[in-house]
Amino acid sequence: MVTQENNTACFVTRAQGESLPIVFDSPHSGIEMPADFGTIAPHEALLSGWDAFVDELWTCVPRHGGTLIGATFPRTYIDANRAATDIDADMLDAPWPGAIAPEKYSARGMGLLRRYALPGMPMYDRKLTVAEVQHRLDAYYLPYRRALADAADAAVAQHGALWHVDCHSMKSRGNAMNVDEGAQRPDMVVSDRLGTTADPAFTAWVAEALRGLGYRVLVNTPYQGGDLLTAVSDPAQRRSSVQIEINRALYMDEARFVKHAGFDTLGRNLETFTAALAHWVRAQLSPKEIS
Repeated sequence: MVTQENNTACFVTRAQGESLPIVFDSPHSGIEMPADFGTIAPHEALLSGWDAFVDELWTCVPRHGGTLIGATFPRTYIDANRAATDIDADMLDAPWPGAIAPEKYSARGMGLLRRYALPGMPMYDRKLTVAEVQHRLDAYYLPYRRALADAADAAVAQHGALWHVDCHSMKSRGNAMNVDEGAQRPDMVVSDRLGTTADPAFTAWVAEALRGLGYRVLVNTPYQGGDLLTAVSDPAQRRSSVQIEINRALYMDEARFVKHAGFDTLGRNLETFTAALAHWVRAQLSPKEIS
């Protein structure tokens, strides 16, 4: 039986049967718009930031011993894959009371708080209050982060290691808010923050396993991985995190945000990948660590 837990920010689905130190999370799978969002962006523009159906594509993970976590809130409301300090101060109506350190994402309008839904299309016609941003952190961002940290720590406590996969989708071509504007993207991108968040053997295994299924895979280009890869990883302590971006054209109509026939094919291939990952992880553990 699959055990699923829910809170205001996410669902957590535990392993079915044997538990392995595998944690997958989908931080941009949320589509429920909070009542206090107050955005002026059209709904279709908000959907462009949604990692559509990614949590569904990876529902196989608990069947193969892993934990699957998925956000229920949209990244356009607050982005769980950004550092809590990645705040564009110009979006606020008053100084932020804590430390801020805007990163390259905020510079492109895609920080913790999104400035644009699409290039040139603003999210708000107002400044956000400090109180509402703090609410978004307290009610959504931090509970999601805690759920991931708890799952990661439980895996390490039980098995002495962690293999974490942060799951995303990407448009088939970059837009003006992306570093690869106009470029045709590969089928998948595997990232590890340029070798800093995962054992190189894990990154290489993931990329080769996906290539073995017939996909064109790049590593750390155009994506190097978001902040969640740094949240639970420590390769020196056998805690590895990688990001997998899947080209939306493989499984959905990007204009209409609906699945097409490729969804089922991709789902079967990802189940094959996940089963192989479980086998690979078992081979990395001692008999004592598996029990």
